[in-house]
Amino acid sequence: MDLDRQHTVKQLLLLVILVGVLQACHKGFLDAKPSTNLEVPTTLNDFQAILDNTTVFGLVPTLGEASADNYFFTYPYWLTLDTREKNAYVWAVDIFQGQGGQQDWNTPYQQVFYANVVLDGLGSKPGPDSVAQWNALEGAALFLRAFAFYNIAQVFAPAYDTSLLNVPLGIPLRLHADINPPSSRSTIGQTYQQIIQDLDSAEFFLPSGEPNAYRNRPVRIAAQAMLARVYLSMRSYSQARAYADSALLAYSALIDYNTLDTTMGEPISLLNAETLYQASFLSGAVGSTPYLLALAGGFYPSTRIDTGLMQSYDPNDLRRVIYYNYKPPDLSDLKGSYANSFVPFGGLATDELYLIRAEGAARAKDAISAMADIDTLLSKRWRTGTFPGYIVGSWQEALDTVLLERRKELAFRGLRWTDLRRLNAEGANDTLIRNLNGTLYTLAPNSDLYVLPIPPDVISLSTIAQNVRD
Repeated sequence: MDLDRQHTVKQLLLLVILVGVLQACHKGFLDAKPSTNLEVPTTLNDFQAILDNTTVFGLVPTLGEASADNYFFTYPYWLTLDTREKNAYVWAVDIFQGQGGQQDWNTPYQQVFYANVVLDGLGSKPGPDSVAQWNALEGAALFLRAFAFYNIAQVFAPAYDTSLLNVPLGIPLRLHADINPPSSRSTIGQTYQQIIQDLDSAEFFLPSGEPNAYRNRPVRIAAQAMLARVYLSMRSYSQARAYADSALLAYSALIDYNTLDTTMGEPISLLNAETLYQASFLSGAVGSTPYLLALAGGFYPSTRIDTGLMQSYDPNDLRRVIYYNYKPPDLSDLKGSYANSFVPFGGLATDELYLIRAEGAARAKDAISAMADIDTLLSKRWRTGTFPGYIVGSWQEALDTVLLERRKELAFRGLRWTDLRRLNAEGANDTLIRNLNGTLYTLAPNSDLYVLPIPPDVISLSTIAQNVRD
């Protein structure tokens, strides 16, 4: 390595350590602790180790799911919650009330920083003997940065809309590890343009083939799956369908739920066949969401799954007893997830791709293809020999069926909040209601409250404009 590049890499490492030192005094951007025996990352293996840090990567924000309609609290339990959780549950205008150190913001930007450390450190081209490893690292870092940017945008920026492309209410786009330039909000158009640009480049650089054995290193199909998710959130349904199709052509495995032990607390293994990229919700960290722990009914029996959601599962639908501890009429609670934990799964999996491809087909008025994907999925979800298959009379009925199955299959995946935002923008007109001791709280379709406030310490330490929540 030449001296100039070695000096640059040393500066990047010092930035990592410096931010870690600052974190020991102030709960903010990074949680890394300084160490006297850290070596300067100079090799591709060093950069791989940075990206393999699962205490930094593989974690997604929780406030969107906390604000969605998949669950409810009893009033006595709600009274015991932290201020943030209480306020998020009832869609209060000021959720944080002065609380800083919010991991829903800090952790994704920590991921962005570490991805940028690798991208800056790798330089512009690989050595002649390391092309494959360099490409994989470049692609992984770009994927992880895009994954973080997207997750931030789903909580702290308005939903994508072509009428808002030039509105500067996007997220700060940090594209280098240098922490000195001030942050500013991008436009909505720039936010999604950067996410797509990173994922397009990641798709080019990442290796082809089946998912990595440990599911923490993305391959090309993970980038395609993420592009499908992003385009769906943008309501660009033909592109979402195309990327879902590309990924499924390369890898289409589904778990037959009949092979799982429904009596287990966590029936689905961590390294299951469907997962393309493993990630889970933030939990346990300072500033993360205690409601996630509350969702595990064995720990906090005052938290329940939405009654309407539970009633939508047929008795022969195994998801009812694999995703939940089923206790009718309204006492069900969350069971193990694709993260092999009661902490919900926030990564990418093939079942989501079947549903994206089906929705794209339905919106293209191709009801036959849409129902073919739904039937393929549900044949692996119902008890053997009991699924009758869907018969629909129109593309609109096919779309309604797909959206119902999407809600049932992908509950507690961190996707419901984004779905509510995009579907209400198309006229779904879903009003959310909370009932606490007889007091009703409502969230109207397309409300400003669908964009959560930026944490107060971020606002006070920058010139970033706060979201309006009337």
